Amino acid sequence: MLSVRPKIAELVMQLYGRPLHPELFEVFAQKRLERGKVAPPPRVVTAADVVADEEAHRDATGYEAVIQITSAGHVVRWRQGGMTLTEVCASSHQPLPTRRRLMSHRLEGERTERVECRGGVVYETNLALETASTEALQSYQQEFDLMSLQGSSLPTGGGGSALLHRFEASGRAGVSLGAISFVDVQARDLSLRIRALHTFPDDHAVVKTESVFRLPE
Repeated sequence: MLSVRPKIAELVMQLYGRPLHPELFEVFAQKRLERGKVAPPPRVVTAADVVADEEAHRDATGYEAVIQITSAGHVVRWRQGGMTLTEVCASSHQPLPTRRRLMSHRLEGERTERVECRGGVVYETNLALETASTEALQSYQQEFDLMSLQGSSLPTGGGGSALLHRFEASGRAGVSLGAISFVDVQARDLSLRIRALHTFPDDHAVVKTESVFRLPE
């Protein structure tokens, strides 16, 4: 488990076709949600249990998700029927498994990826790494601080919800700002959209991601 913000050059965006053990990550903020009819978690005890799970998964038309802010970025675990997809924005030094890893890319410039899964489920993501001046980083900090002082809700689009965490400054000479992680969650019947912003003051950088988990119509 890594509990400090990694260098921006170490950051990797990954997608798994499986859940990951929760103890792999230090979680600072979390949200759970369900949309529509969700199947119970899979269980394999007896042959009868396997049959019951298969029937429940066929009837499930909805999905559930867990969204977490972690030390390096975020984790999104999305489950529909018997399928689980896990998006991870983390350090390349994070000891994560390679089994059933569907995508892995370092954060460099801008990139768009699409992964087609069984049952017509589609995962799409847009990744962007931007250079940010000290003034731009301070602007992000002031915007979220002002909203907290005013007691207003976090800025989201279309009636969604959001997570926010402010990290303490690293203590590095000349850097007095702490990092910020902001995740906007937009849940619809057939899609889950996640917009994330992570600042890296030590590297004068901002990471912006937008991912969609989409069910077939």
